Amino acid sequence: MLGECHAHVIMDGVNYKSAVALHKDGVCEEAVRKHLKEYQDAGITFVRDGGDARGASALAKNLAAEYGIDYRTPLFAIHKRGHYGGIVGLPFDSPGEYRDLVLRAKEEGADFIKIMISGLLDFAHAGTLTEEGLTEEEIRYMIETAHDAGLAVMAHCNGNDTCRAAVRAEVDSLEHGAFMEDETLGMLAESRTVWIPTLSPIGNLRGCGRFPDEEVRKNLEGQLKRVRRAAELGACIGLGSDGGAYLVPHGKGTGDEYAYLKQAGVPDSVLAGAENHIRQRFKR
Repeated sequence: MLGECHAHVIMDGVNYKSAVALHKDGVCEEAVRKHLKEYQDAGITFVRDGGDARGASALAKNLAAEYGIDYRTPLFAIHKRGHYGGIVGLPFDSPGEYRDLVLRAKEEGADFIKIMISGLLDFAHAGTLTEEGLTEEEIRYMIETAHDAGLAVMAHCNGNDTCRAAVRAEVDSLEHGAFMEDETLGMLAESRTVWIPTLSPIGNLRGCGRFPDEEVRKNLEGQLKRVRRAAELGACIGLGSDGGAYLVPHGKGTGDEYAYLKQAGVPDSVLAGAENHIRQRFKR
């Protein structure tokens, strides 16, 4: 069974605010164990978390062996203040503050660094993002600083220019990657970057009534087309569902993501190879 390469144990797939509220007075062990059990029941023995600001993924890492799971976490994601990312981590205002957060994560036992360098999809308006990405200089600094500390980098990243900048800076894994154009996909295929396209948070919205189905369909078809093209070019593509995101339940979401990736024509050998890269590179 393939592993889950992008999850958030602090989320529950239903309501982010209520899920996070469970941890307001300290980490809720019951909720963390519930999600670990869901992965165990699905036969998943490898999980890479995307971090959170409440300590849920840190506890999950400590408990995961009881469920037969190899659990990797950045502890918390890092974002530039005023930009998207507070949902899963801590902010910085200056390069020095960013460097301090990288060193803090390392000292506290993070397996890797997670950075937030763009907005996310506007699900109600296909082809658009909630905000533009950081500058190429900022992105390069963030990735190089983490690498200098001896840690791999997982980057939340959307938008062609932002993704291209991350690949140029040798990011270790690119998460989401919406709206990459052919030239950027070619660069990705020639790089050592693993792409986790997270199709489930898009496709599982169909029929839910929260967003216009036609806009959801356009976003999904566009991402499937990009994944198909990347696979044709030989890119390293991995299975990560964004488990815990809205309508992406832990465990089941991994199976949903696998089905989407197969629809896009990604061979099992490619998925297994990407997971192996992540297992080797995203660890202390």
